[in-house]
Amino acid sequence: MATYRAKVGEGGRVVIPAELRRQLGLQPGTEILLDSANGELRIRSVQQAVRQAQAIVQRYVSNDVGLADELIRERRAAAQLE
Repeated sequence: MATYRAKVGEGGRVVIPAELRRQLGLQPGTEILLDSANGELRIRSVQQAVRQAQAIVQRYVSNDVGLADELIRERRAAAQLE
């Protein structure tokens, strides 16, 4: 893990070093998420956050289960009860 040094500029702007942008696949216009915990700032792309969420869900749901299909089935069943 490399450490990079940067400064906070006008309006709270931080320039992410080019090498780090390349490593993370950040291009101009890439949407990012900023998280803070324990006094640290974490930056990740929305795409990376989605991949992490998908990996978490896969731990609990088998590949043969269609979550969208299950949701539709549940909604239809709830609508019939109304």
